[in-house]
Amino acid sequence: MPSSTFNFERVIPAVPWSGIALAAVLLTAAATAAWELRCRALGYGPTLNDTPDLWADRRGAVQPDSVVIVGDSRAWFDLDLDELERGLGRRPVQLAVPGSCAYPIFADLAADESFHGTIICSIVPAMFFAPAGPPIENSQEVLDRYHHRTVSQRAGDWLGQRLEEQVAFLKQEDLTLEQLLKRLPIPNRATAHVSPPLPPYFQTVDRERRARMFALCAQPGPLQDRVKFGWLRLFTPPPPPSFIPTNVFLANMGKAVEKRFHDVAADAARLRARGAKIVFVRFPVSGELKKLEDHATPRTGIWTRLLQDTGVPGIYFEDYPELAGFVCPEWSHLSAPDSVLFTQRLVPHLREALAK
Repeated sequence: MPSSTFNFERVIPAVPWSGIALAAVLLTAAATAAWELRCRALGYGPTLNDTPDLWADRRGAVQPDSVVIVGDSRAWFDLDLDELERGLGRRPVQLAVPGSCAYPIFADLAADESFHGTIICSIVPAMFFAPAGPPIENSQEVLDRYHHRTVSQRAGDWLGQRLEEQVAFLKQEDLTLEQLLKRLPIPNRATAHVSPPLPPYFQTVDRERRARMFALCAQPGPLQDRVKFGWLRLFTPPPPPSFIPTNVFLANMGKAVEKRFHDVAADAARLRARGAKIVFVRFPVSGELKKLEDHATPRTGIWTRLLQDTGVPGIYFEDYPELAGFVCPEWSHLSAPDSVLFTQRLVPHLREALAK
């Protein structure tokens, strides 16, 4: 067969490339500035995202004798690190994870033979005894990042923090394309088991993972309502799955809860055997969410047994008038000013509990 040779030559059009490049840069800059201004007008401001990398940074700061805060978002919002340092003599390391079960992190500290410090552990019974699902996954995610972090992830964390401290629209929980698409009013199928959406961005976070409620959320208005009424869906247990007999499902749940009681007691004993101090804290909760929690997980159930099984001292906010009078603006967390005052009043009770 005859052979043939094909020669291709790409013709570069004679256009003003420098002008096009300049126009592209200017349009990108204008669009970025417009989006930044729009986000700030909506109430957003520069603050860090609470990423697994940021948590891993703090976990790496834990020393053998550190004071460590473990738990859910209430311990994250309601404790002021400055006041704890004044009252306890050491600056705490904030390891509470919003939307999480505290137990995996509690167990990780128990497994760390070098740790013999102090643990302040928040207890929200429905979350602390969650056998699976997002609460466990959220804790496991940060632990996995701490134990298996790569050099690339460390570098990305370093760069991301410096950008997030300057730019308002870098909010991974609220302003990414994925999160914005989730807000489209598309109804779920009738038989779909879809988790309710998490509340929107309503806090600032610094490099020590100190969370402060955003001022607009502490005031009556659309943001507060959006957060407030989101909690009820999140804290309402889903119905038993249809593919498992209800009695079997409930029996399995009971076994999982019993195992958690056993594991927590074993880990608490392991920690205390090497000199560690532990105190469980039930933080304030208000409004309809308090009614829901009191009904679903009454104090005489999980809380009472947890203290009995572990021998760990506990502080329940309703036992003390100076702690019981706080109102959570969105039912679940304290405002920034109240978190300082609450911590001041909590410190004497912490000192007493840790002295036992």
